[in-house]
Amino acid sequence: MSRNVVVSKFGGSSMADQVAMARSAQIAIERNSTIVVVSATYGTTNKLVGLVKNAELGQWNECEKLLFQLREKHFDICQNITQNQIISEQLRLHFNELETLIRGVFLLQECSLKAKDQILSFGERISSLLFTEVLRDLTQKDVQLFDVRSIMITDSHFGNATAYTEIIKNKCKEHMNLDGSITYVTQGFIGSDETGATTTLGRGGSDYSAALIAEAADASVLEIWTDVAGIASTDPRICKNALPINEISYNEASEMAQYGAKILHPTTLVPAMRKNIPVFVGSSYEKDKEGTWIRHDASSTPLVRAITRRTNQALLSIRTPKMLNAFGFMSSIFDIFSRHRISVDCVTTSEISVAVTVDLSTLENTKFIKELRDIGEVRYETNYALISLIGNNISGTTGVAQNIFNSIEGINVRMMCLGASDYNFNFLVKEEDSELAIAQLHESLIGEMDENSATW
Repeated sequence: MSRNVVVSKFGGSSMADQVAMARSAQIAIERNSTIVVVSATYGTTNKLVGLVKNAELGQWNECEKLLFQLREKHFDICQNITQNQIISEQLRLHFNELETLIRGVFLLQECSLKAKDQILSFGERISSLLFTEVLRDLTQKDVQLFDVRSIMITDSHFGNATAYTEIIKNKCKEHMNLDGSITYVTQGFIGSDETGATTTLGRGGSDYSAALIAEAADASVLEIWTDVAGIASTDPRICKNALPINEISYNEASEMAQYGAKILHPTTLVPAMRKNIPVFVGSSYEKDKEGTWIRHDASSTPLVRAITRRTNQALLSIRTPKMLNAFGFMSSIFDIFSRHRISVDCVTTSEISVAVTVDLSTLENTKFIKELRDIGEVRYETNYALISLIGNNISGTTGVAQNIFNSIEGINVRMMCLGASDYNFNFLVKEEDSELAIAQLHESLIGEMDENSATW
């Protein structure tokens, strides 16, 4: 590749305060980052969500408290990094605009998704403003604050917008100079529709933003900097013997992200895979640790690489005798899921019923449930966790299920899904049993396996 374009994304913990920002800026300098994508400062997006909720409830006193906390935090960071009055004034204008929007929500006691996206965008807009000053102070390079909304063009599905990848590529070429003479600091999570209205890519969308930008810029590497030194074989808080993973394939990492590994957003790797861009995951707090490289092919292909957990799961079943020997019922059911943009993780079917695992919040969508009830009887069970074994050639290896169920003897499995992918084996257990299941599985299946072996 003729250019060496490095896209580095720093999460909320890496933007926590002026010390964290300085640490992240030093990494960007050492890695010779061309484009730096930042999240809101740690906890800010949650406070912005809280502002919207309290304004809708007419609780202005609570809104004032949250506005004060946000102002105090960011002006404190500002005063510690720069004496530039222009930056202080820009920060003040951001907060004045934010308060105006919140007052409007308070008066109406309702907030459209469009207005909410505008409000949530302030987290990234403010953190990028501050981080630009930190980086400028530490480097001799030309550092420019770049409004990602000029290139991150999406549809108008506010709250969870879909990015237009071809337009983003063209806009990137039009608006960015990628010869290495400029370091751009820009925002994750946010974009704009074709009318210029601010949109968001959904919670966790900063990683995805960085990947889309890396794809558009034809980057040589995408870096994701968090507070964790790479990807582990399972959550270290659940299993103290969790092992660091130094290298993993796109397919394995995608499955891990989809099924509960919080270190990556599920959609992050798709743009990187399209352009075969290596992805590095490291800790901004421990930058010298090895971290994890995600590539098209990993040097080892163990049968079980990792175990993940997705909590707050519900088992939703739709039952009707009309399905018996009939055509079109599955299509009708999943058309409803598609129209409501509801993701399904696992599916099992019988002659007269379909059972799927969904996030618990799905049950709050009354219109969605009503449409399903127009097709058949709807039942749901809650308090479940979805456990996923991620690895290689799982569906084609003899004895996998036997070893799994031997490892969790005594724990009831409500549903399982095997065969749709060579890279995972999913099953549903009660949430209170999930930590014990993971610990036992890790000890039995990963602790006893040769990493380079595809046999037990």
